Parts: sequence; structure tokens; C-alpha cells
Amino acid sequence: MRTIVITGGTDGMGAALARHYLAAGQRVVVIGRSGAKFDALATTAARRHPSASDRAEFIAADLSLVADSRRAVEHLRENDDQIDALVLAASFIRQRRHVTPEGHEASWSLFFLGKYLFVTRLADLLRASDRPVIVNMAVPGARADAIDFDDLEMVDGFTFKRSNAQQRRANELLGILATEQNPDLGYITWGPDRLVRSSFAGEVGIGMKVAAAVFAPLLGRSPEDAIRPIVDIIDAPAPGRAAYRGASTLPLTVGAHDEKDAIRLASAVEKVL
Repeated sequence: MRTIVITGGTDGMGAALARHYLAAGQRVVVIGRSGAKFDALATTAARRHPSASDRAEFIAADLSLVADSRRAVEHLRENDDQIDALVLAASFIRQRRHVTPEGHEASWSLFFLGKYLFVTRLADLLRASDRPVIVNMAVPGARADAIDFDDLEMVDGFTFKRSNAQQRRANELLGILATEQNPDLGYITWGPDRLVRSSFAGEVGIGMKVAAAVFAPLLGRSPEDAIRPIVDIIDAPAPGRAAYRGASTLPLTVGAHDEKDAIRLASAVEKVL
């Protein structure tokens, strides 16, 4: 039995992955904010597969808070010997800069600081697996120079576009660190190839809300359909880094100083953490 850990596993594609792997007889650990949504997911899974209730676990956490991410990581370290797949799917879109009670820019904290903790602090549990894989739902393809190393939390000049690009590029560089530490690890940055019909969590403008409400039902695919490429990746992982949109591979973004940039990023984040 494999252990699949899913952040953001109570909604959308994260929940679809949780349902899939519970049905497949695997152990699934869901990390998220809503215990009620997890209970509903687990109850539905148990009706179809009675053993699912023994294989489903929930860790309550607001992953925009570093303390909650750290607590979830420590819980996993204390209670698990091995993680076979780590899916980083937690999402909450903000078009404006927002500071958390800890003093971090909220999007940077959710989309990178927390992910950094999960990837680096769970490295030994992933190393214990024969075929470890991380699927990071950070859409690949950001520019190599998208990171502002002098202002990682974008105190000056925050825009949604800049913030989004920086998070995505940072998660690509995180893959360099992760696979250098564990050459057997598969590290995938993944994004959907079309709209997905799922809940749209975030504080966004009216334009984005209308677009999501109108176009997703018409043009989007179901979460169950959208996760099929992710299931294929998790079930047959290949070592090393890769990037996908849907089921199609993309070339990795290559910068002139990727390894140095990865080390510089890690050094800056470790000082913050």
C-alpha cells in the first residue's frame, strides 16, 4: 500500500485525486482547511469502499501560514516512515498583495514557502520510497529571470502577474534542489491544459469571477478527467525533473545560472524560516 499526501485535497483536482487513490486501495493523507469537506469526501469513499475509512487521514492546516505548514510536516514525520507521492495542490488566488498574521505576503507563503517546507523537510520520507514522486501544481514555463531575489515578498511593485510568475519559477528551482538531494525522485511541475470545472477559491476581481463562472462550465473538464495525466505520472514515475501541461511534456525552462539561483533561493528562504 502506497501513501499519497495531498495538500489542498478537499477541493477540485486535489479531492479528485484523493477519491481516486482511496478507491484504488491506497492510504491517502489530505491536508487542508475544511474538516467538514474531508469528512464528506471520506464518507462517500467509504460507502463505495468500506476500507477507505481506515486509509484516509486529515490534517487541518491553513497552508498560507508557515506555522501550519511546519506543524503538518512535523505530524507526517512523527507518524509516517515513508511517503510515495506528494501532491502540492493547495490554492487560493489573490490579485492583490495581502500580508498574513505572520508578516509574510500570503501568495508567496502559500505557493512557495509552504511548498518549500514540504519538499525539503519530507525528503527523507520520500527517499524511503522505491519510486518517490512530487507533483507540484505550479504551472511550468515562467521566465528564467522571474524571481526578484532582492524583494521576494514583493513589498514594492506587487502585481498578480509578477507574483504568479515568481512563484512558478521558484517552484521549478525547488525541483533542482529536491532532485540533487535524491536522484531517484521524480519532480513534476504540472498545470492543466484547459479549464477545469471546480470551485474557484480566491479573492479576485469581477472579471476573473465572471470568466470562471461562465467559461469553466462550458469549456472546462471535470476534475476527475483533468487528473488522469497526474495519476499516470504518480503510478509510473520517472526520476528527475519534468514539466507538463495536461498529458503533454514541456521543455524545462533553462536559465544561465539555474543551480546558483536555486541555492540562492534556498539560502534566502532558510533565513526567513
